[in-house]
Amino acid sequence: MNVKDRFIAGGYAAAWSLIRAMPEKTAYRLFDRIADRVWKRRGPQVLQLEANLLRVLGKDTTPESLAATSRKGMRSAMRYYCEAFRLNGWDRRRLVDSVDIADEDRARLAEAVRPERGAVLALGHTGNYDHAGAWLVATFSIGFTTVAENLKPEAVAERFWAYRRKLGMEVLPHDGGPAVFGTLARRLREGGTVCLVADRDLGASGVPVDFFGETTRIAAGPAALAVQTGCRVYPASLWYPGPGRLGIRIHPEIPVPPDGTRREKIARMTQTLADAYAEGIAAHPEDWHMLQKYFLADLDPGKPPAPDGRPSPRGHDQDSPV
Repeated sequence: MNVKDRFIAGGYAAAWSLIRAMPEKTAYRLFDRIADRVWKRRGPQVLQLEANLLRVLGKDTTPESLAATSRKGMRSAMRYYCEAFRLNGWDRRRLVDSVDIADEDRARLAEAVRPERGAVLALGHTGNYDHAGAWLVATFSIGFTTVAENLKPEAVAERFWAYRRKLGMEVLPHDGGPAVFGTLARRLREGGTVCLVADRDLGASGVPVDFFGETTRIAAGPAALAVQTGCRVYPASLWYPGPGRLGIRIHPEIPVPPDGTRREKIARMTQTLADAYAEGIAAHPEDWHMLQKYFLADLDPGKPPAPDGRPSPRGHDQDSPV
């Protein structure tokens, strides 16, 4: 490990100890201040966040409204880190009581995690998916499988993987190749639950979708797994109703179309998934943590989107399940 990597790994290790030991209000205020400093610098991540938000808010939105939303967006994105450093310290009762979810959505989720037939919960880069996962484990007394992108340096990746495992997740490496898809399919056939953050295409196999009137590519994984295994797919939207709380909406199941080729079925299901993501983002745009180029109009068409754009306290990219 070189000097820079040791510095980054040491910073994360210190944060995991120091932030967890802080009073909760102090920790949230600290990360709000960090977010505000990043926002005021108007760096590439903030400018890209605003370019993405402009698609959501509409071209007629005022500069003041866009700036206010992007500032909230930076606070929301940094809040993920604050909670990542503290979430393992929450007891089961705190976790179970920390989520706002409508009775209809809770019932839909209870149906999704029944062991008789596997289910994919497909999330986007909104709110805090680790918080959602920990709540799912605590509330329904189940484990689930997810996929995580490798971080650099390796020591930081291991910390995040260990953190998620402690929350009750089975974590598979994103770069594990076809074996990862096979493992996910096996878990689903066994009646397990798979949670995937799938609103981006990290490879070259993403499906083009219409998203806020423009084209982007999102991961084909949830639809491909459903076509392959017959599992159910439920989109999920996350947002922050207030300090220490998470809102969860479980959208209706996306059924596998009865006709068409495999490719056509996957394309149609993925567009429906994109529509659900867009609905959730439109309702809570400040909690969409997309700080990277996302729409094809902003990207080199020959290249997939870059790794996750969540801002890091040390300025490098965070990992995300995909």
